[in-house]
Amino acid sequence: MSSTDAEGYIAQEPDYLGAGHTVRSWLLTTDHKRIGILYLVTLLFFFLIGGAAATFIRLELATPPGDLVTADTYNRLFTLHGVIMVWFFLVPAVPSTLGNFLLPLAIGARDMAFPKLNLLSWYINLVGGLLALAALLLGGVDTGWTFYTPYSSLYSNSYVTLAALGVFIAGFSTIATGLNFIVTVHTQRCEGLTWMRLPLFVWALYATSMVIVLATPALAVALAMVVMERVFALGLFDPAQGGDPILFQHIFWFYSHPAVYIMILPGFGVVTEVLTCFSRRKVFGYEAMVFAILGIALFGFFVWGHHMFVSGQSAYASLIFSLLSFLIAIPSAIKVFNWSATLYGGHITFEASMLYALGFIGLFTLGGLTGLFLASVPIDVHMHDTYFVTAHFHYIMVGGMVSAFFAGLHFWWPKITGRMYSELWARLAALLMFLGFNFTFFPQFILGYMGMPRRYHSYPDEFEMWNVLSSAGAVILAVAYLMPFVYLGLSVYRGRRAGDNPWQARGLEWQTASPPPRENFGPLPVVTREPYDYHRSDEEPSAREGDLDFPNRSDTETR
Repeated sequence: MSSTDAEGYIAQEPDYLGAGHTVRSWLLTTDHKRIGILYLVTLLFFFLIGGAAATFIRLELATPPGDLVTADTYNRLFTLHGVIMVWFFLVPAVPSTLGNFLLPLAIGARDMAFPKLNLLSWYINLVGGLLALAALLLGGVDTGWTFYTPYSSLYSNSYVTLAALGVFIAGFSTIATGLNFIVTVHTQRCEGLTWMRLPLFVWALYATSMVIVLATPALAVALAMVVMERVFALGLFDPAQGGDPILFQHIFWFYSHPAVYIMILPGFGVVTEVLTCFSRRKVFGYEAMVFAILGIALFGFFVWGHHMFVSGQSAYASLIFSLLSFLIAIPSAIKVFNWSATLYGGHITFEASMLYALGFIGLFTLGGLTGLFLASVPIDVHMHDTYFVTAHFHYIMVGGMVSAFFAGLHFWWPKITGRMYSELWARLAALLMFLGFNFTFFPQFILGYMGMPRRYHSYPDEFEMWNVLSSAGAVILAVAYLMPFVYLGLSVYRGRRAGDNPWQARGLEWQTASPPPRENFGPLPVVTREPYDYHRSDEEPSAREGDLDFPNRSDTETR
């Protein structure tokens, strides 16, 4: 079949959005693209709830006295914010939405290896999310998102059991997704797509999936032990019965530090795809980037103890965990240096997704550098449980991960919907988000260094100026987060047609129609070139007639 015939075949096929318009067709779909959209809707729903809780937190902290809500209500607010944002937004943000939609397209496949399991994972996630939300809204949970014992297991009178069960159930959703991704990458790659030709976004999803499958059972065990302690009074964490509350911290952080990389590794892949496209350059040091991704995934399992420097663990253990925490900065630094080298000498254009990606690099770098402060035992003793930790965590997870999520959403939006959005409004939103985020969270580094503890709803007057600045920045940040809901939503109905490849990108997902047909491709593509091949001239002939391959385009040609 010639390339013209292939294009005609794709053009005649209905796109995935037109393959059934009933609610039943969506709720029973096994199409990975529709499941990605279902996850996106669910994700944004939880994001709005978690963001609303954060708004109330910043309103309370705008003044020193606790004059908006009571201390108990404040505890429930930051727990609501943490549980929803960590377990039901940040963890599934990129893998379950963009990953589900794009992985088969990016490797030249027709669907996931297990389409029905893919749909089941969404239902499991929805059930877990609704259970946790019911617990958080009906009476609330006051333990914080970490569910620390013995408070969560013995003393709290809030809905801990129901919330823990919700997160426990949601964990099975992420395991199913991770298993599906691993098998899909191993078995569904198209002809010619060797391991060292995989897009780095696919490598990031693959490494994330390995961490998910290996680490999530530890979280399930920790939460199951809390539930059994509360229901059956087994004494697992009760010192009066021979239990050890520190045991929970070891099991919980054995999962939760790798979970940081579950959240951030997919963002690395997204940012790489965006940077190489809009700098029109091949990724610098592709192999080093691959091994850096795998190295981060591996080292993430060995650094959990740096969360426990003040818990009474052995000084020798703290020394080892401190060293390992410094070592994990090396592969992270490799990625930042390689991104910078990729940009150097490139023909850079500043589309909205590029602005989000550049914002990611700045915020992630600052968040990572401040993590080295907390990896140092004496500094961590001073900073522990202060707003310095809050700022560091949010620079990585919110500033970094949410920037990457929006970068990917804007980059692939034309492929998902077949429509273009307003670049002017999108660029404005990206700039507002960067400014609003720094106004919100950079003052918290100063507050933490000054000694302000987190999780308090009132504070001394000397902290007021920095809290007012932080709360004012949160208003800007909220506007920046809401803007994409408006202009992306309008683009679905009023945006101009995008074309199959509006960015002239190299990935296989851009070699099919926008939106893609139900089966993704006509004849499956055959890969004959290296990834991110932006340096070839337009005059170079195709490798083989009939291949759905990377398009020919010069890196000096304007779009």
